This record gives sequence, structure tokens and C-alpha cells, in this order.
Amino acid sequence: MVEAGSVEHQRRWVARTERRRETTRRVVEAAEGLFLERGYLATTMGDIAAAAGVAVQTLYLALGSKMAILGAVLDRAVAGDDEPVPVLQRQWVKTLEREDDGPRAVQLLVREGARVVGRSAPIYRRMQEAAADLEVAELLSRTRARRHETMSGLVAVLATKAGFARRLGTAPAADILYALVSEESYRLLCADRGWSPTEWQRWVANSLTQTYFPDGSE
Repeated sequence: MVEAGSVEHQRRWVARTERRRETTRRVVEAAEGLFLERGYLATTMGDIAAAAGVAVQTLYLALGSKMAILGAVLDRAVAGDDEPVPVLQRQWVKTLEREDDGPRAVQLLVREGARVVGRSAPIYRRMQEAAADLEVAELLSRTRARRHETMSGLVAVLATKAGFARRLGTAPAADILYALVSEESYRLLCADRGWSPTEWQRWVANSLTQTYFPDGSE
């Protein structure tokens, strides 16, 4: 039999956890808006606290530092939500694993990748602009390494499909995916050259299909 005190304790713990999550969500959303508007270096913890409607001390309790807040902003942009689930464990990757047709798998991968870079490209650019700060530069380096690791995992999935160009080699294949499905590629063509996101997605998908599944591409 569960004691009433234990039930009340559990209820309070759940309520506190939800309040912390809601506070963190508000802080991250406020910080993202300020970083995009003013840049990372020009934004202070006081600015973020005011925009989120919390005390400055709450920022440190919730996330620890302005750099940690920037990391949380980037993670949220990449994931599209606040759930701590790595890309390779997302539901769409499971769908990718079940897809037998190589070219269709590429289409799925690029569609999801386009959503990621479309969300993350603006904050990623702000990070590049602030890279004179050593902590930001280190975060960028870790972000790129993590992205390459993710791309290697996705290529490993594609390599299980019939018709995959194994002569290409898994390392070069991962490098190609890393280069094409990236904030840099997206910004160069969409922001700098005026391509629409749909045009960019189509070009990336066609390029990767021809590279990975040359016998099955049109």
C-alpha cells in the first residue's frame, strides 16, 4: 500500500520538474531571439533574464552559463524540440533503417536533414560570427565533430541498402554527406545565392543519390 505522504512527495517532485523544464524552455526561447537579433557577444545574461521574465540567478541555476545557454539553443534548433534524444535515435532514423529502397532512403534523409539545417542555420551563423571567443570556437568545433559522427552513422544505414556504391568507401561517403547536408551549404545557396529551400533540398538529394546509388538514379 502506497502511503499518502509518498504520493504527495511524488506529486511535488513532478511539479517541480515540470516548472524547471518550463523555465529552461522560456530561457532558451528568449536567448535564441536575442542571439539572432543582437548576436551572442552583445547579449548579456541580464538581457536574457529580462526577456525570459526570470532573475539572473535563475539562469545560472537552470543552465549554468551563457555558453551553456548557447549550447541549449543550438541543440533545440537541431532537434526541433526539447527532448534529449540524439539524432540517431530519432523515429525518422528508424524509418530510414526500414526503408529498403536506397534512393528513397536518401530522399527521406535529405528531407529530415533540410528541416534540421533550416532551423539551425541562423543560430549557427551567429556562432560563427562570435568565434573569436574561444569558448564559442570550441563549441563550434564540438558541434562539427558531433555532426560528422551523426553523418557517419547515417551513411552506415544507407550502406545497408542494395546498390550502395561500396567502392566509394564509408569515410569519404560520410564526408560528402557532412559537406552537403550542412548549414554552410544551405546558407551559401539559399541565403547568399537566393535558392529556395526546396531547390536546395532537391539538389542535395539528387547529388547524393547519384553518388551513393549510381545504378538506381535517373
